[in-house]
Amino acid sequence: MTQEMNSSPPNLFINRELSLLEFQRRVLDEALDERNPLLERLKFLAIFGSNMDEFFMVRVSGIRKQVEAHIMEVFPDGLTPPDVLAAARKTSLELYGDALHFFNKKLRSKLDKAGVHLLDYSRLSNVQLEKVNAYFNEVIYPVLTPLALDPGHPFPHISNLSLNLAIVIRDKKGHEKFARLKVPDTLPRLIPIKRSSGGVRKDGTIPHHHYFVWLEQVIMANLAPLFPGLEVVAAHPFRIIRDADVEIQELEADDLLETMQQSIRKRKFGSVVQAEIHDTMPQNIRELLIENLEIRENDVYILPAPLGLSSLWQVYGNVERHDLKFPVYHPSVPKLFENATMAGDIFDLIRERNILLHHPYNSFSPVIDFLRAAARDPNVLAIKQTLYRVGQNAPVVEALLEASERGKQVAVLVELKARFDEESNIGWAKMLEEAGVHVVYGLVGLKTHCKVTMVVRKEGDGIRRYLHLGTGNYNAVTARIYEDIGMFTCDEAMGADVTDLFNYLTGYSTKQHFKKLLVAPINLRVGLEKLIRREIEHAQNGRHAHMILKVNSVVDPQFIQLLYEASQAGVKIDLLVRGMCCLRPGLKGVSDNIKVISIVGRYLEHSRVFYFLNNGREEIYMGSADLMRRNQDHRVEVVFPVESKEHIDYLRHGMLATYFSDNVRARVMKPDGTYVRLKPPSESKAVDIQEWLMKNNLGVKKS
Repeated sequence: MTQEMNSSPPNLFINRELSLLEFQRRVLDEALDERNPLLERLKFLAIFGSNMDEFFMVRVSGIRKQVEAHIMEVFPDGLTPPDVLAAARKTSLELYGDALHFFNKKLRSKLDKAGVHLLDYSRLSNVQLEKVNAYFNEVIYPVLTPLALDPGHPFPHISNLSLNLAIVIRDKKGHEKFARLKVPDTLPRLIPIKRSSGGVRKDGTIPHHHYFVWLEQVIMANLAPLFPGLEVVAAHPFRIIRDADVEIQELEADDLLETMQQSIRKRKFGSVVQAEIHDTMPQNIRELLIENLEIRENDVYILPAPLGLSSLWQVYGNVERHDLKFPVYHPSVPKLFENATMAGDIFDLIRERNILLHHPYNSFSPVIDFLRAAARDPNVLAIKQTLYRVGQNAPVVEALLEASERGKQVAVLVELKARFDEESNIGWAKMLEEAGVHVVYGLVGLKTHCKVTMVVRKEGDGIRRYLHLGTGNYNAVTARIYEDIGMFTCDEAMGADVTDLFNYLTGYSTKQHFKKLLVAPINLRVGLEKLIRREIEHAQNGRHAHMILKVNSVVDPQFIQLLYEASQAGVKIDLLVRGMCCLRPGLKGVSDNIKVISIVGRYLEHSRVFYFLNNGREEIYMGSADLMRRNQDHRVEVVFPVESKEHIDYLRHGMLATYFSDNVRARVMKPDGTYVRLKPPSESKAVDIQEWLMKNNLGVKKS
């Protein structure tokens, strides 16, 4: 390391939380981008809202705990926890302000013109008013529960992410009282009103106009029946966010599943980390909320309506207007799978060659078919799989259940600690156990994040192991919107490694050596460091050295310092980092040779790909791990080699080359942690990597 790096390390790092907020800014930019269809812009606004909710539930809550515990640890960037909270608040207020101004001043009017109307109650026509008020009386009113606040009625528990009304009422003596009313989350936030047809378009089609009205406004206009004999003076919306970061004392747990269930229940009562308050709320009510929610003034965010932008997802899902969305894309099913109709056919294909699938450009169906074939093939003896996030509707689990019913030995590691998927995973774990599947919940102190499936099959020449290794979850729904890569192989060395991996996960194996796989927390950090240092050695010996790393996050200080060392040695380093990046590119004498870009677009960039030039003997690894301490040291991760020359050519000279040619979605990171969006010199020279992959997707390459 240079003297400069050792003497002033804070200047070399971007704060993790602030980098994450920069990612939220890039998501918001997609909503602001006029090139995106209108409803897609609305969707990005909803994603921004969901992301910000999670940022407060997890990241801000964690920093707050440090402050409350008087932990004044200085982060690698030189900031202390109070510094981070203050900076995060400043940036968050700016982002919320930009998002709500755009929605209220620009997007709503554009949606109006396009026939999607998000109406205020005051804008309803007489006919619409009649329908909406009838809906209030029949559906809304019966589920409303106003709660008074006085010495006889303590301040009620307010659930996480709930929208509420702070209501001021006055009795006949002129005394004002306070009540709280939860806006029911069992009803649609945006109430759909009967749609109508618009005028005939030039192409002869008739667009439908969709009308919605805000639930809280309907309630606010009809509060009188809830308080007979009292005058409703005012009602002010507010919304709270609670600490949702579950802490598990695994070493003290006798039953991890039961412990997780208890922790999920406790999550509902996490401390309040943010209160979003409508900007009409007067100071006295605000102070009442601050006192009773036990928060500080800095935890209060005074915002214009609507509070909770994530509810806009509902509009996107309910409006079938293909002209206002991205064109429908149908993932391709590689041709060689078309004739794989018999249970054993897919194994014949994998035995002939390694097969690479690039989702969502390639369909996820071959992965499901692989598991179904394994369940039905009489020659299959066993199936082993790791599950992290499988979602609510899980054909992968259905295939495992079928395999168990047919007498296969099925072992599944279900990670119960997958944040916000805990309840879903607990449900699947119970269902699998009841069907006779061997279910384990992972290793104490580690999250199992790797994406691995092994099918053990009896064949004429003995036992063969068929593998699927991937960068993304076994989730058929997210596979349509997340960019990920998976590989089928029956490579013997990898098969032996995966066998050892499952023994490590399900038993007491202390395996410390793998032939081909890099496995965290065993040999992944050391393995990646060796690959980087090999490029450094090439550069020091006058050979051209180049690395391309495509990951979700670059946070780990050790890897950042190693990348700085590589840059100073002359290694060309291209980083494609979708989310957090704590490394500063382009610092003179430190990171001159490092370029960082980020892609945010229609699909969520999720694959992790590690390319090393290796003096012309190119090597590529892929897997589930990012350059973060948690991935390297506190999770079970698998990174695997891609050995087919054709696959390496596709990944390096097709996919990665085009990522770094993108001038439509790409943003280039500056040394200060901000990003500049590239612009194509002309429409004819525009390169959009995701559009390119839709037209030039992988298909299948022979190995």
